[in-house]
Amino acid sequence: MTQPAMSIDEALRDRHLLGAALEDDIAPWQTWRIALKGAFGLPLSDEERAVFGAIAGGRNPPAKRVRELWCVVGRKGGKSKIAGALAAYFALFVPHKLSRGEKGLVLVLAASRDQAQVVFDYIRGYLEASPVLVQEVLDLTRTEIRLRNGVTIAVHANSYRTVRGRTLLACVFDETAFWRDESSAVPDREVYTAVLPTMMMTGGMLISISTPYRKLGLLHQKWRDHYGQDDDDVLVVQGASSTFNPLLTPEVIAAQRAADPEGALAELDAEFRTDISSFLDEATIEAAVNHGRPVELPPQPACSYKAFVDASGGRHDHYTLAIGHKEGERIIIDVCRGVAPPFDPREATEQYAKLVKEYRCLSVVGDNFAQEWVAGAWSRCGVRYVRSELPRSQIYLECLPLFARGLVALPDHKRLLRELRLLERHTHRSGRDTVDHGKNGSDDYSNAVCGVLRDLSTHLSYLDALTRALAD
Repeated sequence: MTQPAMSIDEALRDRHLLGAALEDDIAPWQTWRIALKGAFGLPLSDEERAVFGAIAGGRNPPAKRVRELWCVVGRKGGKSKIAGALAAYFALFVPHKLSRGEKGLVLVLAASRDQAQVVFDYIRGYLEASPVLVQEVLDLTRTEIRLRNGVTIAVHANSYRTVRGRTLLACVFDETAFWRDESSAVPDREVYTAVLPTMMMTGGMLISISTPYRKLGLLHQKWRDHYGQDDDDVLVVQGASSTFNPLLTPEVIAAQRAADPEGALAELDAEFRTDISSFLDEATIEAAVNHGRPVELPPQPACSYKAFVDASGGRHDHYTLAIGHKEGERIIIDVCRGVAPPFDPREATEQYAKLVKEYRCLSVVGDNFAQEWVAGAWSRCGVRYVRSELPRSQIYLECLPLFARGLVALPDHKRLLRELRLLERHTHRSGRDTVDHGKNGSDDYSNAVCGVLRDLSTHLSYLDALTRALAD
């Protein structure tokens, strides 16, 4: 990547260029401008150096443009709008050396399709607000903007598959801390690993802009390793919502803090949350997986089985079923199935009813908050539906000792293991703990499996104790 003819700061301040979309008022973007000037190795005044030190952990400004910029910024801090500005800048203002016929791509990856649309609209807004830049647009689709210089700006939901085979000139990660993927528990690391080689020849820059979440994942790792450290390759800046967006009034911030005091540390103050941790660590989950067995085990005559379902109406969540039995102290999960939406819930129930009868289960336990149709659908199939006496969070907490003692045997079921890895344990100010999936996550499979684990641990432990008492 050669030296741009115009700096990012000049492009943002020019009212005929990117500055046209900032509504003739560059002042509220002062902190962002200083962060970007530092990241691009531009000179800073003494006053700007003081602000830079405050958001960069006291480190010195980089001597040159960094390879990676990681911005840990509170909610409503202008993150997506700056992400859009950076995408437009790299596509239009930075010269790129491409081979004949090679197409360059400036890629923005967001946490979801909806968030991707927000960033796309900002990029489009920057281009259409400027009478100069709008002339550079050749074509627009729902997710891409093709420019006359041969560069395409693409905005997608995060996926390493988006990166393969592309020539990336720059890549912007939007809300990295909240990335989720159906096939991976660590989508941020997988995308990061896929992105870096694609920018080796182009000298592209990677920018991640996100509100922090729990102390896990790539964003936290970069903050832990590089915040406040003098490094000309990686820069990490961090600041509260009001630091990066002074237009937020004290009244708005106070109302948000009162509504969610625990969440305000991350959402407003840009601090990683200390009240959220992983429910199960990687080693504990891995120790529970039997990699050498089939995903499902056939019913055995001598075994007594229990079943648990997490029912769904067929539109959004998966409809899941788990069946298990006990061997000594260990609990074996024999079956873990799910039906992905859309589907007919009654047809799914009929198929599940046939399956549980093969395992001699005359009843199934399910969510305490399931809709009325669930019990009726199972009853029509000749299987009694029993509402769980415990809410989902309590089921998870009661399963924790089983995992800790190595008493759980799980199939190598990718979606189940992913959900278990992403379960979060929240410690509330009252001292009470709860367990749930994270934002944008799911726990349909883990809920069914842990329901079986908990049911077998209480039901068969009682029978075992009774058997021993009779034998004595």
